[in-house]
Amino acid sequence: MESIDIRELNEKIERHSAFVTNLMAGMDQAIIGQKHLVESLLLGLLSDGHVLLEGVPGLAKTKAIKTLASLIDAQFSRIQFTPDLLPADVIGTMIYSQKDGEFKAKKGPVFANFILADEINRAPAKVQSALLEAMQERQVTISTQTYELPKPFLVLATQNPIEQEGTYPLPEAQVDRFMLKVVIDYPKLEEEKMIIRQNIKQEDVKIRPVMGTGEIEEARKVVREVYLDEKIEQYIADIVFATRYPEKYNLKELKGLIGFGGSPRASINLALAARSFAFIKHRGYVIPEDVRAVAQDVLRHRIGLTYEAEASNVTSEEIISKILNKVEVP
Repeated sequence: MESIDIRELNEKIERHSAFVTNLMAGMDQAIIGQKHLVESLLLGLLSDGHVLLEGVPGLAKTKAIKTLASLIDAQFSRIQFTPDLLPADVIGTMIYSQKDGEFKAKKGPVFANFILADEINRAPAKVQSALLEAMQERQVTISTQTYELPKPFLVLATQNPIEQEGTYPLPEAQVDRFMLKVVIDYPKLEEEKMIIRQNIKQEDVKIRPVMGTGEIEEARKVVREVYLDEKIEQYIADIVFATRYPEKYNLKELKGLIGFGGSPRASINLALAARSFAFIKHRGYVIPEDVRAVAQDVLRHRIGLTYEAEASNVTSEEIISKILNKVEVP
C-alpha cells in the first residue's frame, strides 16, 4: 500500500473544506442553536446520504433544510406527505398531449437536487415505495420509461414521533436507506430567548447562495480521500458486529434486547459519515472520536429491538452507548 503524506493530505482537506465555514455561517443566520442538526445535514450532503429528522413540530427542521438548499445554488422541492398522497404526486405521471397525439411524461416534484419530504410518515406504503426507488437507484420509472434524477440528489425527510396519531411506521427497508436518523431536541433556555427576540423583530434574513452544485460534487470526491486507517476500519467493524453478536464483546445482557443488528450498509455509512465529520473539522484523517460522534445517528434506526427491550423501555440509543463504552478504542 502506497504511503500517504498526512501533512500534504491535511493541507488539501483544509483548502477544500473552507466552504464549510461559509455554509455554517449562513445556517447560523437563520437557525439559532441546533448545532447538531446543522452538522448532520452537512454530513448527509458531503456523504451523498439521505437524512431523516425526527422531532416534535416547531423545532426548525423544515427551516434548516430550506436554508441549506438556499445556500447552495440548487433546485429545491418540498413535498408535504399526507394520507391521501399518491405515487404520481411524487414522481409524476403520463399525460396525453392533444397537440402531438401521444402520451408524455410530466415529471413530479422529486426531480430536484434537494427534496424536503415533510412529515414522511404520514403517507401510505405505495408512496413510500415510489420514493424508495428514487432514494436508492437515483432514478424514477414513469409508466415504462426510466428517468435519471439530477445530481446531487438528496432526500431530507422530517417525521413526527411514531406515537402521534395519523402516522405510519416506515418500512425497515426504507428506514435503512437513510444514512442518518437525527433526533432533534428542544433548544436551550438562552437559545429560546434569542429565538423569541429574532421572531419579534420579524427581520427577514436574506439567504444568498455561497456555492453551486458542481462544488458539492467536487467536495464529495475529496471527502473520499480522507485517510481511514486499518485500525479505525477494525473499530467500525467491531461496533457493527457488537450490534449483531453482543455476547462476543462481553455484552451478554444485550443478547435478549436486540432483534437484529446493523447490516453491512451500517458499516459503510459509519465509515462515510466519519470521513465527512473529519472533513467538516478540516482534518485529513479519521480519529476514533469521529466514529463515536456519528455512531448514534448512523445506528439508531438500524437496530431492531425485541419485545423484551420495549417492555423494559430500553432504547436503541442506550444499547449503542453500551456498545461504544465496551468496544475497545484503537
